[in-house]
Amino acid sequence: MLKVEGLYKSYGKTQVLKGANLHVKPGEVVVVVGASGGGKTTFLRSVNYLEKCQTGSIQIGGKYLLKDGVYASKEEIREIRRNIGLVFQGFNLFPHKNVLENLIEAPIRVLKYSPERAKDEAMQILTFLNLADKADSYPCELSGGQKQRVAIGRALALKPELMCFDEPTSALDPALTGEVAKVIKSLSGEGMAMLIITHDMQFAKQVADRIVSMEDGCIVEEHIYANAD
Repeated sequence: MLKVEGLYKSYGKTQVLKGANLHVKPGEVVVVVGASGGGKTTFLRSVNYLEKCQTGSIQIGGKYLLKDGVYASKEEIREIRRNIGLVFQGFNLFPHKNVLENLIEAPIRVLKYSPERAKDEAMQILTFLNLADKADSYPCELSGGQKQRVAIGRALALKPELMCFDEPTSALDPALTGEVAKVIKSLSGEGMAMLIITHDMQFAKQVADRIVSMEDGCIVEEHIYANAD
């Protein structure tokens, strides 16, 4: 589902990614850990085309976003990015929209769904996330765990093949981390590939098929966990 090979990224004279390589199979949950400054967030942002790299290759769902340092056309990039869901650590929900409205915004604008279809599919997602009773609630009325699940639901509404999570539990207290872990396990059971950046090793061990360590811009080691088939 995701193949990253020889990825290099510099900010001026500061090299952040130094030949990073990583493969994620369909249905696999890969968690990237490591000390701050090791390149984890830059790596995730590069996969999502929020950062541009100088060289290397990024292949998503069989299509090249970047190949040997050359990016795909704007139209191809837009199509590839539709297959990537991104969940931010700060939730980034629209505060003036209720939960249902947060989920239907992108399908209507990006996928050109009718409001009726978008609402029907959004309610299916909310039911899956055990949030159907919160459809009319606003973000300010939700707990941190509920907000994170809504953020996951909003990403799912675009039907991505790959889900990326940037520190999904950093804004949660430990009691709520289990809510997010349960959702990720459920998504993995449905066959979705996931790439997760986190500092929370306990959470990582709960959800990961593989945990890889990133240091000084490179993947330096990996461990396979009991969650893997």
